Amino acid sequence: MEDLIDELERSYAEAQERMSDPSVYNDHKQAADAGRRLKELELPYKLAQEWRQAQEDLQATRDDPELASLAPDPVDVLRLEEELKVALVEADPADRKDVIVEVRQGVGGDEASLWAADVLRMLTRYAERRKFSTEQLSASPNDGGGYKEVTFAVKGDGAYSVFKWEGGTHRVQRVPATESQGRIHTSTATVAVMPEAEEVEVEIDTNELKIDVYRSTGPGGQSVNTTDSAVRITHLPTGVVVAMQDEKSQLQNRAKALRVLRARLYDLEREKQRAELASARRLQIGTGERAEKIRTYNYPENRVTDHRVKVTVHRLEGVLDGELNEFTEALSAEERRRALEAATV
Repeated sequence: MEDLIDELERSYAEAQERMSDPSVYNDHKQAADAGRRLKELELPYKLAQEWRQAQEDLQATRDDPELASLAPDPVDVLRLEEELKVALVEADPADRKDVIVEVRQGVGGDEASLWAADVLRMLTRYAERRKFSTEQLSASPNDGGGYKEVTFAVKGDGAYSVFKWEGGTHRVQRVPATESQGRIHTSTATVAVMPEAEEVEVEIDTNELKIDVYRSTGPGGQSVNTTDSAVRITHLPTGVVVAMQDEKSQLQNRAKALRVLRARLYDLEREKQRAELASARRLQIGTGERAEKIRTYNYPENRVTDHRVKVTVHRLEGVLDGELNEFTEALSAEERRRALEAATV
């Protein structure tokens, strides 16, 4: 533990020095990196100082029995040590970022598009409960009141650390409103959660972009406006395509498309790095792939099960109204446990 704390204190001192270095301060990218690094180290550094003080107090009471009544409670010291161990585990640098979320209908036809609308509402309600703000970036509704696809942003400190657990396939088992025989159908919606990258983190070469403009269309194909305001951007090296048409201004649609493109490219790079790490250590809870079934919502049994941590609750209505904290906490705790396990091997 002493060695880990010594290393932490060196890192904290280096981070402080970087922040006060004029050459770093005058470089936007370096300053942003240094600021994030210092913020990441603040909690473990604070806990380390408390742990050192507790150890000094314990030693003082051993040397002078008359001070025994002032000794820290061993249970509190043990709890502090566990907190410190968890804090010393390297955090995901994206955890504090805002996120871009994409919800798409999966298998199940019109019922899947209605389920995608329910998942969208659940996630936006969860954001509200966590005091995050949301911003819809694009939407492709269908005539039945559902969505083929919706993209929205969630802003707030730590948004990615919360919403990253929602990425994957959400499966619903219920009787559709159009089902006359009362049979239960299974439908899905897929969710992709990407950290929103800053311009300094993902530099996009405009020479590598193919940009098409076209007339916006709405459900059924009718014209929404009479100018070529819709924008489709193709990133040629990766083949990633982003289209935006919700705004009346071509410039606004282009700016939104670039935000989503930047997030997708950042996520692609992170996936590549994770794949390389995964061959050496398994820290992921599931793969995080969209095709992976992460949660089942069963209407007849009023049941929601998260398959990654085997947590089941019987309050479907509350979960669909954004009460997801129980799942988030269980998944975060499991991630910390696995990371700590891997770090001590």
